[in-house]
Amino acid sequence: MQNFRSSSRLVGIGLYTPAEASLYTGIPTTDIRRWLFGYTTHGVQHPGLWNSELAGLEECVLGFHDLLEIRFVHAFRQHGVSLQAIRSASQQAKEMFNQAYPFTCKRFQTDGRNIFATVMNETGDEALLDLIKRQYAFEQVIKPSLYEGIDYAESNGAQRWYPVKRSKAIVLDPSRNFGKPILTTVGIDTAAIFSAYQAEGKNAKRVALLYEIPTASVEAAIRFEQRLAA
Repeated sequence: MQNFRSSSRLVGIGLYTPAEASLYTGIPTTDIRRWLFGYTTHGVQHPGLWNSELAGLEECVLGFHDLLEIRFVHAFRQHGVSLQAIRSASQQAKEMFNQAYPFTCKRFQTDGRNIFATVMNETGDEALLDLIKRQYAFEQVIKPSLYEGIDYAESNGAQRWYPVKRSKAIVLDPSRNFGKPILTTVGIDTAAIFSAYQAEGKNAKRVALLYEIPTASVEAAIRFEQRLAA
């Protein structure tokens, strides 16, 4: 992983192992690997739902947009939608929206139901049929909370993600620190702050003095890291 960090091609893309992606999203690592890098069952190889932003690298790693997109796949799977239907919806939405990562795209929130209606006719997915028939059910899958915290570029693609609800203290921004969680205002890695906090006898004020940042910022980083560890 260390060798990847020196590559200029990673700038603005982000870099996450499946384990890190699991930590930030709460989605099991095994699911992330299956969805993005494929799996074999009964001797048949099933490819990933799409190619990772970092597909050219030897290791199985994710980019920033992969990280956000799998949150939507997880929501669909939680409601029983098949991987075949999700794959088809992703491909159709890519073409319709001209977006490489369509689920995260704002337009999917309003037009996604029509895409899934087409997919349902193609796949006969019963879980999808239930969602299409009941608008409320579909809105529970593509719920606003999946889009909350995402900042969008003019191209309508996701630009950065604030993972803490109703807070912009912490951000995952692929143009900063390879997309790892940092304090938004000062750009310091939250994991580094938490390590310092533990090393300094869990004294947040001491850490604030060391980094020359407000104690409130240190406390925000600590809360975030503790939530990841929970």
